[in-house]
Amino acid sequence: SGPDKNRCPLLAHGPTPGSSGGRNGVLYTWEEVQKHCHKMDKWLVINRKVYNITEWAKRHPGGMRVISHYAGEDATDAFHAFHPEPEFVRKFLKPLLIGELAPSEPNLDRQKNVMQDFRALREQVEKADLFRSDPLFFCLYLGHILLLEALSLFLLWNWGTGWTQTLLCAVILTTAQSQAGWLQHDFGHLSVFKKSRWNHLVHKFVIGHLKGASANWWNHRHFQHHAKPNIFSKDPDVNMLHALVLGKTQPVEYGIKKLKYLPYNHQHQYFFLIGPPLLIPVYFSIQIMHTMFSRRDWVDLAWALSYYLRYFYCYVPYYGFLGSIALVTFVRFMESHWFVWVTQMNHIPMDIDHEKHQDWLTMQLVATCNIEQSFFNDWFSGHLNFQIEHHLFPTMPRHNYWRAAPMVRAVCEKHGIPYQVKSLWRGFADIVSSLKESGDLWLDAYLHK
Repeated sequence: SGPDKNRCPLLAHGPTPGSSGGRNGVLYTWEEVQKHCHKMDKWLVINRKVYNITEWAKRHPGGMRVISHYAGEDATDAFHAFHPEPEFVRKFLKPLLIGELAPSEPNLDRQKNVMQDFRALREQVEKADLFRSDPLFFCLYLGHILLLEALSLFLLWNWGTGWTQTLLCAVILTTAQSQAGWLQHDFGHLSVFKKSRWNHLVHKFVIGHLKGASANWWNHRHFQHHAKPNIFSKDPDVNMLHALVLGKTQPVEYGIKKLKYLPYNHQHQYFFLIGPPLLIPVYFSIQIMHTMFSRRDWVDLAWALSYYLRYFYCYVPYYGFLGSIALVTFVRFMESHWFVWVTQMNHIPMDIDHEKHQDWLTMQLVATCNIEQSFFNDWFSGHLNFQIEHHLFPTMPRHNYWRAAPMVRAVCEKHGIPYQVKSLWRGFADIVSSLKESGDLWLDAYLHK
């Protein structure tokens, strides 16, 4: 039987009969590779080499799910996007090698020219040294976060704990937390140090000690988003737990099935109540704690506890224990608004659908848009206003996105791939308008189909 059409990629080219050769004398056709895309049977292709990752996926440092999303597919571009030290990683791949694609098999799928040009683009940005980080940039960035933390304490020490001072303190702490969130994102993507282990170590410090969260939780969740952005069942960021319907296909599917967990035609209104206010203080907080305890991740738990020990040591003398809890909860509440609006403006208004097995460049561009550059937008969004460049090259230091942007735009224009750039306020407004559009699609299908 042929590959599962709902889960496995189908290339435009027909299969080529296998023959002897490769490791252990085995050559494979795409048709054969595509059959191995199931939970207990996973193969993938990297640089025409075929690997059986069925058992090893459980030990994958980036998480089992992210590598499993490429079962039965060509993972070449994803492999290079996520691994800044590919030669080191290949040592782990060697025992998994079972053969290679037959010489008569196509290198690429129906988007051959797009993929070739993207790989040429990657070579171009590598030659331009755009993967080299500037240590001073990240030192100053960390310094401004620590300065904000100190400023909030100085404010209370010098002027007391009145309502005005407390509100100002909360704003300063919210800014520090949001900026620490963007900084941990840099280390989590291995974009600061040359050696991955140093990125991992400082990542635990920033997300754990400065934010009270878990590095492993973030890695396993966020890498899936990057591997398959805006793809249902693969990108956890579009799993709305039936609270919202997204895109153009899910609302219709819900409507036809008469699913009405909430009045989705009003989701653009109740989003303001359940989205920005609750994501970090409720949903993420519960998920992080559950993940650390269920996986017995005591290292991340220790880092997270170090944040709360430091926080209570600093603020209990001013507000008492309950007052300190109220303050940190309010800070999380405000940070959550900042985080949701910035992270969703790049994705929710874009294409959200089931797996289409597109090439890396097309898949990222249909799911991602940019926001205009300015000093404020760069700082406010942690340079995620260059979301397109970040998604194409997740290990690139963010201070180089602006240099890569013209090269990326040129490739997109050549192939007629939309490269969207919006104002900050247009990005915010598009979140709400896209939710309304999806809600209207649901209502129409619910009533008439």
